Amino acid sequence: MSTQLSTPAQTLLEPATTPGPVRATAVPTTFLAVTTIPVGTNPVGLAFIPNGDLYVANSGSNNVQTIDTATDTVIGAAIPTGTVPAWLTVAPNGNAYVPNNVSNSVTVIDTATNTVLTTIALSGGPAAAAVIPSGNVYVSRFTANSVQEISVATNTPIGPAIPTGSGPVGIAVAANGKAYVANRNANNVTVIDTATATVVTTIPVGSGPNFVAIGPSGNVAYVVNINSNNVTVINCTTDTVVGAPIPVGTNPWGITVGPDGHAYTANRGSNDVSVIDTTTNTVIGAPIPVGSQPVALVVAPNNKVYVANIAGASVSVIQFDPTLTSIVPNQGPIAGGTFVTITGTNLTGATVTIGGNPATGVTVNATGTQLTATTPPGAAGPADVTVTTPGGSATLVGGFTYVLPVHATSLTATPALSKLFPPHVYFPFLTATLTDQVTGLPVPGQTISFKIGSNLVGTAITDAQGVARFNETLILTLILANGGYDAVFAGGSTPSAILSPSSDHAGVIEP
Repeated sequence: MSTQLSTPAQTLLEPATTPGPVRATAVPTTFLAVTTIPVGTNPVGLAFIPNGDLYVANSGSNNVQTIDTATDTVIGAAIPTGTVPAWLTVAPNGNAYVPNNVSNSVTVIDTATNTVLTTIALSGGPAAAAVIPSGNVYVSRFTANSVQEISVATNTPIGPAIPTGSGPVGIAVAANGKAYVANRNANNVTVIDTATATVVTTIPVGSGPNFVAIGPSGNVAYVVNINSNNVTVINCTTDTVVGAPIPVGTNPWGITVGPDGHAYTANRGSNDVSVIDTTTNTVIGAPIPVGSQPVALVVAPNNKVYVANIAGASVSVIQFDPTLTSIVPNQGPIAGGTFVTITGTNLTGATVTIGGNPATGVTVNATGTQLTATTPPGAAGPADVTVTTPGGSATLVGGFTYVLPVHATSLTATPALSKLFPPHVYFPFLTATLTDQVTGLPVPGQTISFKIGSNLVGTAITDAQGVARFNETLILTLILANGGYDAVFAGGSTPSAILSPSSDHAGVIEP
């Protein structure tokens, strides 16, 4: 690793204590997936750029690389920076601001073209950058014990430096506009009113505070403490510590909050990530093993977590198992072709099966909370809907019902061939033929009722030609008295369709 500016306490990027062993407890791989992206030497800062890709600042190779978050691969050429780039940020104007800790400068990159626009001289060991409500950027100065505001319009420092505690690193801005600066060597957090660039107060926290993240409400700050292996929670309205510190992994260096409302800590000493439920301020699940010495992390809109491993020359990608909420519509024809929308979480990279058959045209939105697909053909009845991602799979049991199409039918009854005086049957059977009007084919295996007036005289089953036959010999008198008979099909189904009812009246003719 390159040599960094140092204070008597420690250098900016060197661990405060010897990293501990990798934790043996791991989250089951059926519930999440961790992949690795090789990057430059000693990656530290991570920041999303406007097109959704990810910048990673490599402190050892003095450059910034771009990760395509759709494919999770490095793309394009590395962008040169100053010496030992650290925790960067991206301003609303689309420019990235990269503090260079050793060369005492800030590199400004146009993220649209991936080119360096300028380099801003800034002494005092620039460490981390954050955007304030005005759109300008605050940069912490690790050895100068201060924060400097930079105008994004002119790319120059403005106003006097704002004093902090010793060894300021991470900066986060709450919804009320106050900036919270973690002072690693002073074991406290400096609170700055960004509207007036003045210090509001100083809050004691744990040992070795290094980075800060703001909770989902915008009014709570989470501070990771390297040496006390915990997270301090600060109420940003009262600027007081809330509750007891939250224990996490060994030497937590970085913290971020994702769209799912969870906070994630990069535990450099235990080579893992802890997950905190910010509604209860408790750690949930087992720690997630990542690369060697994770120091920073960010969460994409689709809830994928990217972790910079400073000793591993890599970025780990954590994708959690999907969850499913609904499918709309939840029924369609057995022929398939129904366009459905499935909602849930962590759906990025999904494939879909319905009734065990793959759906087609699967498209997932940017947040990984909704996908669309076209149903495959299936058997009539309920079918399981299963979504599989790199993180795992989830199923809506019986979530989609395949229904048969409704086909109209026609029933043709033949007249009774009889003679009234004297009564005589010329042909012994009444016949009725059932036809599927959609296919034009005869329908076998269906029940036909034969009625005379309101009286049911019998039933018969259609044969392969769709014909039902009923002996008229014994009912000749009734047929003659009523001037004929009715054939009635009450409706039914085949493996491929629901058949609608039909009927026909046949009279009496004498050949």
